[in-house]
Amino acid sequence: MYDITKPLDIHVHIVGNGSRKSGCTLAGGGPIHSLLYAYMERHVGLPAGAMKGDLDHVFSAHLARLMSKSSLGGAAVFAQDNVYNSAGRRMKSRGTYYVPNEFVFKVCRRYPQLLPVCSIHPARPDAIDELDRCIELGAVMMKLLPNCHNVNCNDPKYRRFWQRMADAKLPLLNHTGGENTLDVVNAKYSDPSTMTLPLECGVTLIAAHCAGKSGIGDPEYFDDLLRLMQKFPNLYTDQSALNLPIRSRLFSRLFDDLISSRLVHGSDYPVPVTGLWVWLRGMIDWETYRRLQRIPNVIERDYQIKRALGFSEDVFLRGWKLLRLPKDNKFIREK
Repeated sequence: MYDITKPLDIHVHIVGNGSRKSGCTLAGGGPIHSLLYAYMERHVGLPAGAMKGDLDHVFSAHLARLMSKSSLGGAAVFAQDNVYNSAGRRMKSRGTYYVPNEFVFKVCRRYPQLLPVCSIHPARPDAIDELDRCIELGAVMMKLLPNCHNVNCNDPKYRRFWQRMADAKLPLLNHTGGENTLDVVNAKYSDPSTMTLPLECGVTLIAAHCAGKSGIGDPEYFDDLLRLMQKFPNLYTDQSALNLPIRSRLFSRLFDDLISSRLVHGSDYPVPVTGLWVWLRGMIDWETYRRLQRIPNVIERDYQIKRALGFSEDVFLRGWKLLRLPKDNKFIREK
């Protein structure tokens, strides 16, 4: 069972390939995907060939093992909706992977340290109905990648959807900043200013990655995020996927009073985790870097790197206060 007295990882992905009729899909077949998947297998400790094997089971079971051997009390695990156009028609040629909400609920029922996060494109014809269903089943949060899902969150036609989330106190975690791993449909939606409408509706919103640039040519949105945070007290941010070459430069700016008071911990598992970049930036010493690199559990390694950087305990516990947790500490077992 999850433990709210211990740190929370608010940003964790799972994937599947439909091996157990989960409905999950995963792009593949090309040499680039093959290299990425082989690297991910080695990095997170999956058995060789897992991406082409029984991934529906192996990936989630391995994640649960990592969590049980970590210092963390729980992990918020994401579904991933399909891509739709603004008229609500699915864009079948777009999207890197799909993880149905039902699969995430099933995984979290099996592994109670994992907390279910739904993903619903608000243009879907059944968006409100699916939102109500996920709320009833115990979703603790919703996740979107507006640039990859093709969602302009400021579109007025989504107001009813955001209002329903606000009324239910279901928080929203949105990708912000650049993206170089998944299929980007509209890069303009990486800008945190496109999240203004749900914030005005009262949704508690977490901007992933501190709106930092991922690639050299990406726009920099960190200062735009800071201005939005000054305006909206319901806007938070996470420091997921910051242990990377470019994004790691933001660590030094996260100790600002406003940012640090709204910062939550997330890893972005299975994104690579290394202390190399913060060592090169002079933020940890060589002995600390070598000690952290010897931690085989990448979820634990990410947490320990951020502890070594000096983030307060509040950063690691704050996420629990934002999630829509069940009052009895249990999720609905079956529907």
